[in-house]
This record gives sequence, structure tokens and C-alpha cells, in this order.
Amino acid sequence: MNKEWKQRIEGTSRRIAVAALGLTIAGIAAGHGFREQDGKDAARIRVDGKFYCNIKALAIEERARHKELTEKLLAARNETIETEKGYEFQYLPDKVTIAEVAEWVVAESKCCPFFDFHMDLENQGKLVCLRLTGSAGIKDFIRSEFHL
Repeated sequence: MNKEWKQRIEGTSRRIAVAALGLTIAGIAAGHGFREQDGKDAARIRVDGKFYCNIKALAIEERARHKELTEKLLAARNETIETEKGYEFQYLPDKVTIAEVAEWVVAESKCCPFFDFHMDLENQGKLVCLRLTGSAGIKDFIRSEFHL
């Protein structure tokens, strides 16, 4: 097979794979890879460059709870601080507890293992902090997924 045909076949295979993947992730809801379709939870894989969120890593009940916590964490942010390697989300402990952040981190680490997670309870328990970092490009992914 000559080089030109090989490139065409490889390009076609990639386009088919991308199209299939596009169908798989089509319509992922803003918030964090969840979509309700016809009243049913749909497990999807979110592909964004080199970062892959595999929510199939969570059981249906875990996904439902994770979605609930994700929505709470997104809505309750007191402050968002950009850091050198990622972002820090700050919460007041009467709105989000360190236990809820820890529960979210455990689930998130199953579906998005590329994140580095850092949790802090600061100011004598008056500030709950969640810092997300990772490899190069993670900040763009965080901005997209966490609506920054």
C-alpha cells in the first residue's frame, strides 16, 4: 500500500473514531459530564485533549450523588483563585463541609484520575478549600468544566 493511501485510510479511521466518540459524548451537560436523556442517567466519557473523564467508573448511585455534590460545589463557591498549576475553590463551611469536599474528591478521582486534589480547612475551620491541579493543560480543562 502506498503512503498516500495509507494516510487516507488512517485519516478515515480517525474521522470514524472521532465521529463515534462524538456521538458517545454528544450533549454532555455543563457541570461535569452528566446528561439526563429521557429521564435516565447516561454514562459518558468526556474527551478534552488529553483529559478523559470516565463516569462509567462510577455506579449509577455514585453518579447521582456525585452529580448532586458537583452542582452544590459549583453553586456554593465563595471564591475562585487561579494558581500557578490550577485553581482553588473556597467555600464557607456552613455551605460546604470538608466531608462533602472529601466525598466529591473520592468519586472524582475515580472518573478523572488526572487531577491532583488538595483539600484544606483553614482560618481555624472558617474556610474549606479545594485546589485542583494537574499536568500541562489542566487549567483550560478546569475552566471549561467548572465554568470559570
